[in-house]
Amino acid sequence: MPSFATPLAFLLLIPWAIAAWRLYRSGRKAGVLFAAASRLPPRTAGWRVAIARILPLLFLTGSFLMILAAARPRTTLSRHNRSVDSIAIEMVMDVSGSMEALDLSPKGTFTKTRLDVVKEMFAKFVDARPDDLTGLVTFGGYAATRAPLTADHRALTHVLEGVEIPQNRVDGQGRVVDQEETLTAIGDGLATGVARLVDAEPQTRIIILLSDGESNTGIITPEQAAEAAAKMNIKVYAIGVGSNSRAPFKRRDMLGREVISYANVSYDETQLKSIADGTGGQYFGVRDNEGLQAALEEINSLETTRIERQVYERYNEHFAPLLLWGALMTACALTFNMHLTRRML
Repeated sequence: MPSFATPLAFLLLIPWAIAAWRLYRSGRKAGVLFAAASRLPPRTAGWRVAIARILPLLFLTGSFLMILAAARPRTTLSRHNRSVDSIAIEMVMDVSGSMEALDLSPKGTFTKTRLDVVKEMFAKFVDARPDDLTGLVTFGGYAATRAPLTADHRALTHVLEGVEIPQNRVDGQGRVVDQEETLTAIGDGLATGVARLVDAEPQTRIIILLSDGESNTGIITPEQAAEAAAKMNIKVYAIGVGSNSRAPFKRRDMLGREVISYANVSYDETQLKSIADGTGGQYFGVRDNEGLQAALEEINSLETTRIERQVYERYNEHFAPLLLWGALMTACALTFNMHLTRRML
């Protein structure tokens, strides 16, 4: 079945048609006034004139072939329909400063932050669901869309790997100038996730909301965002990370050495439960990396929506010979015309 990969290239036929009209428009004649026409030789047109007449046609044909090559004509070699179980998933992830805590590291070690573990688990979760449309939203003091809904999970995991906790900047007096980054805008993050799912194709749409803090900033409250999700029939599966106690953090002492210190951490478990319950989802309290893995495995067993997808396996491209002949004919037309008339067409 023939088709064109980039049919918008045919818009180039508009200037091509204008060029053809200018080359062959009526009234374009060349000659000299000579009264005694009978005294002229019977054959006045030499080989140069004959060649000059065909050069515009050669140029137009070559440029047309190159436009056709730009449209990339191709033949479909194989195509089939496939039924897949698919849902739309928006991962809404907390990247506030408390995600630097080390309490989700493998037991007996302090090698990974909460964010490191979450990124690893999310990457495995995405790989286990190849047919889902998945997106990524992060939030600290404000929400940001890192990746739109996509079936290209390789690109999504690449974006996920690059997610980092924003580092505070200080002025000349040592004062933090971006204190907002240390806060947690759960409502804004959840609302952004809802907005990204509104036009999703699958009927089943969910948000996996992961946070380890309390909502203390943002334009939209968590309750308002949860209400919007419920109205859109979007389930929110909330994962609360950590505990209301002391957690280890990596710090540097006065000599610049890396040391482990402890600080009080807390998160609003009641609020996360309310968000999940209000949207028909579930809440998972996670205290270690095994608990996070178990929560994601349970979410992995969600209902799905069966949709039809057309899968195109291979194409046979035909643009190469068109491009070659078109470029050759155009170059020949311009070269000969320059030698014969000392001007462009």
